[in-house]
Amino acid sequence: MKIGTVKELKMDESRVGIIPSGAEILMEQGHSVYIQSEAGLNSGFMDQDYAEIGAIILKDAKEVWEQCDMIIKVKEPQEIEYLSIRKGQILLTYFHFAASKKLTNAVIQSKCSAIAYETVRARDGSLPLLKPMSEVAGRMSIQEGAKYLEKAHGGRGILLGGVPGVAPATVVVLGAGVVGTHAVKMAAGLGSLVYVLDTNLERLRYLSDLMPNNVITLLSNPLNIRNTLKNADLVVSSILIPGAKAPKLIKKKTLKSMKSGAVIIDVAIDQGGSTETSKPTTHARPTYKVDEIIHYCVANMPGAMPLTSTIALTNATIRYAESIANLGIKKALSLDPYLAMGLSTHLGHVCCPQVAAAFNYKHVDWRTVV
Repeated sequence: MKIGTVKELKMDESRVGIIPSGAEILMEQGHSVYIQSEAGLNSGFMDQDYAEIGAIILKDAKEVWEQCDMIIKVKEPQEIEYLSIRKGQILLTYFHFAASKKLTNAVIQSKCSAIAYETVRARDGSLPLLKPMSEVAGRMSIQEGAKYLEKAHGGRGILLGGVPGVAPATVVVLGAGVVGTHAVKMAAGLGSLVYVLDTNLERLRYLSDLMPNNVITLLSNPLNIRNTLKNADLVVSSILIPGAKAPKLIKKKTLKSMKSGAVIIDVAIDQGGSTETSKPTTHARPTYKVDEIIHYCVANMPGAMPLTSTIALTNATIRYAESIANLGIKKALSLDPYLAMGLSTHLGHVCCPQVAAAFNYKHVDWRTVV
């Protein structure tokens, strides 16, 4: 199979779909790998790094799109790429379809096979291709939150861990999944008073046993959310419903009860955001204020840490790419129903129930249209 990756076009996105070690694994299986020139540059990988292991370097993205049977990316195709996607082409990337009807329609019309990293499952129900980026985003959320709490950035001017004789900041984490857990770990390690809210009591029991005494677990409900937000200096919202839009847990009216200069890091922005006042931002312009509350809503947070993120992503994705390349998409999906959960669209049909529900489209079992 001819497999390729192109330079990411999303603003401030520095990751790359395949790193040299991943390309080498695919080539050892007899496949050809095509890399757009300088696609890996911002992640620390030179064209020479790919060429040395036998990958074919092509001058522009058009050549890669035209020649390859499978394209491995990081972020969803941008509008300028829509017409490059071919019927029957396999496209592996983060799509977050539920957040964009325009993207969904474009991919449906292309009649490609779109596998969304964020909905591929593991046997235990976890999300193995979302997990590495969630780990990065969770840790980054505290790092970014600490920065924007600085007075120079419009924040409250409070140090997360405080100092002897001065109370630490209060951090509220909504959601105790992968993002939330890593955010809690970082905030607690810095000495903050941390509240973590989730609807899953078993998960809260687990964190209560695992985390230090400065972490307080609470059942997530509207009252507890409102009460904790009133005292929060930093809020990290990490709510995720795989493939579906994030629920709006933080209401606009609630902002007026929060401390002036508090920061909200809405990690759920990829799925539409979990705050009523959230809108996507970029690394170049990451924040804005509503009612004196700083909103950080960068839709590709791990893109700011491309070296760490890209290696972590390829570590997770390469075995799935290898399976599809070796077996073909039909057999690979048939043998791995958890990989099949990532198939969002196929030959013009919507195969992910959450995406279909988001736009009231017909859901089709992929096995009936291969």
